[in-house]
Amino acid sequence: MNPIFANIPTTIFEVMSGLARETGAVNLGQGFPDDPGPEDVRRKAADAVLNGYNQYPPMMGLPELRGAIAAHYKRWQGVDLDPTSEVMVTSGATEALAGAILALVEPGDEVVLFEPMYDAYLPLVRLAGGIPKFVTLQPPHFRLTEEALAKAFSPKTKAVLFNNPLNPTATIFSPEDLALLADFCRRYDAIVISDEVWEHVVFDGRRHQTVLGLPGMRDRSVKIGSAGKIFSLTGWKVGFVCAAPHLMKVLAKAHQFLTFTTAPNLQTAVAYGLGKDDGYFETMRRDFTRSRDRFTAGLKTLGFDVIPSQGTYFLNIDIAPLGETDDVAFCRRLVTDFGVAAIPVSAFYAEGAVKNVVRFCFAKKDETLDAGLERLAKVAKKAA
Repeated sequence: MNPIFANIPTTIFEVMSGLARETGAVNLGQGFPDDPGPEDVRRKAADAVLNGYNQYPPMMGLPELRGAIAAHYKRWQGVDLDPTSEVMVTSGATEALAGAILALVEPGDEVVLFEPMYDAYLPLVRLAGGIPKFVTLQPPHFRLTEEALAKAFSPKTKAVLFNNPLNPTATIFSPEDLALLADFCRRYDAIVISDEVWEHVVFDGRRHQTVLGLPGMRDRSVKIGSAGKIFSLTGWKVGFVCAAPHLMKVLAKAHQFLTFTTAPNLQTAVAYGLGKDDGYFETMRRDFTRSRDRFTAGLKTLGFDVIPSQGTYFLNIDIAPLGETDDVAFCRRLVTDFGVAAIPVSAFYAEGAVKNVVRFCFAKKDETLDAGLERLAKVAKKAA
């Protein structure tokens, strides 16, 4: 057995979701919304599977979707992309990440990782033979610092895995952070693999800044997006990859030996969805903002210390004021004793784990959030 995978424990998501099923707990752990997604986009997929083409689509993706991706990012992020040489469709963002890492990282290359991080990053880097170099981000702001980057970057740095907005912290990197990262990448001739799947799930008037738009980064960045996050259709697994032609040529070769292609009816529906008017995206953000604010207010009323959520489906609490020092133990008690599933953020760290932050998913129906708050009231009462 390959030890990279044989020695990985069961993911914390599966552990907590399993406990939620066993105990009948309110599951505010795993990150998927209750909403079924926009009906017109789903109907477009249904019509395409019944009346459209269902054989192998082009390896790079349907031309109509690649064109729609380029047009969408021009419209929303001001980036000019050639859909024929700079855009590719993958079977989800995780496949896009795997392909990018396997295409760009050689054995012995150093790869900068920012923790807390999506749990797929580290095993994929190790699979490629990369040497991880960690930058540990600290709550509550999770900011980049010159000192931390200087320790992580070296002449051996080949790539940087970057996630913005950042899951699990629900924070967005500031323009100053992005400028600092871009400076280090230019200085050390590093390629950024930028996981931007939450680019549309941002709040309070924020607008996503892609790494492709940063000075000097256009030819050294791989931008990854996700239709599943944009349309709250997490099971569809349609990802977007955008990069300069010299990078895309290699990325495409890795992709063709992973999944090769993606369901054509879903591609057709996503192409349609990306062309929806601004109202859809504004309404989506407004609805998630309302759920965030509802859950935040409820937690604060109960006395929890809430770390503000700037984007994603998540928000976090600091459990240190409760006298708690072990987020994993706290989350296990939370689900078994109080009937609420959450995720310990230490699970997203490889080194220097922060043990006092717990993540909840608020992309749920009001009744689900209210049921969770009702149970969490007992936690707050016990802590008091």
